[in-house]
Parts: sequence; structure tokens; C-alpha cells
Amino acid sequence: MTRVIICDDHALIRRGIRDTLSDAPDIEVIGEAGDYGELRVLLRSESCDVLVLDINMPGRSGLDVLHVLKDEGSTIKVLVVSMYPEDQYAIRALRAGAYGYVNKGGDPQLLVQAVRTVAQGRKYVTPEIAQMLVESLTTPEVANAHEKLSDRELQTLVMIASGKRLADIAEDLNLSPKTVSVYRARVLEKLGLSNNSEMTVYAIRNGLVGQ
Repeated sequence: MTRVIICDDHALIRRGIRDTLSDAPDIEVIGEAGDYGELRVLLRSESCDVLVLDINMPGRSGLDVLHVLKDEGSTIKVLVVSMYPEDQYAIRALRAGAYGYVNKGGDPQLLVQAVRTVAQGRKYVTPEIAQMLVESLTTPEVANAHEKLSDRELQTLVMIASGKRLADIAEDLNLSPKTVSVYRARVLEKLGLSNNSEMTVYAIRNGLVGQ
């Protein structure tokens, strides 16, 4: 039996994932968490084989959680689920230690297949992700400027483009406003942009946020 924990800040999404996985006779959902803090508490009392992790959460993002688990030497296999297209976050998540990446808008049965695959210690990638991996190996320069951003810089870009103020971002990420301002400045410099409006336009054009 594969023991699974779900971490997503939206209760309805967690319910949908739970219902999908619970229909599989070989998968047991043993717990749910809405953010990193709840996840840490849960992991102290429960051991799981697979963590189904949302990439976009308040506070520590899914990418942050991946880095923490990797640094701790955790043996949990992480399957990232996201509303974002594969071309924006899949490679980044896999590099951070994820065993697979699934889009929330895909076929629910693919989620079951993905959980079974990563539980066996194998990577789960769609044909689209496989193609991107090949291209990333054969292309010397990244295609999009935002791929040069660090995980935290990318998160800052997305949150600013989503309309959040620096103070709100600082609170969500448990950082000081000064630190967030530094990330913002780095994003502007790396992308060759001048202000928040240009950041928002860039993020929309590159599919990092919805229009």
C-alpha cells in the first residue's frame, strides 16, 4: 500500500486529489496539509511514501519545500501538482528534487499513474516534459530570461504580477520587506525591466500568471 500525504492550500483541490487517489485500491491518503507549517507537524507523526505537493502556496512555496526536504536527506518521493503549464515550472521542480510533475487540469487517472510511478522510485514525466528536458540539455542558452531567476526571485515576480504588495509578499513568505525589495530589484535587473507594470506584462506574456 502506498501511503500519501497531500499538501495544497486549497481545501477543494485537496478534496479532489483525495477522492481521485482513494479510488485506487493500492493507495491510501493518510493526511492533508494546507501549508508548510501544517506539513511539518504532520510529518512528525506520520510517515509517507509520496508527498503530493502544490507548487504555489503561501509562505514557503512548493519549491522551497523541495529544497528543505532535499537538504534534510528525506526519502519521501515528491510529486508536484500545479495549475501552471509544464513549460514554466516542471524542469525547475525536477531540478529541485521532485520525482514528477502533474498539471491539475489533466486527466485524474494520470495523477494515480504518477503516484504509482514515483512510489517505485522512478521519475514521472509527460512527453512534453521529456521533450523540454532534451532541449534543455542540447540548448546552450535558456530560451526565456525568467529561467535565469532563482526560485525565490521567480516567486516574487509571480506574486507582484498577481497584484500583491511588497508588504503582503513579505508576510506570505515570512521575509522582511527589505529582503523582498532586494528580490524585486534582482528581477528587474535580470529581466531588463523598469517597474511593476512591466513585470506584470512580462509575466502575463510568458504564461507565469493568468490574464
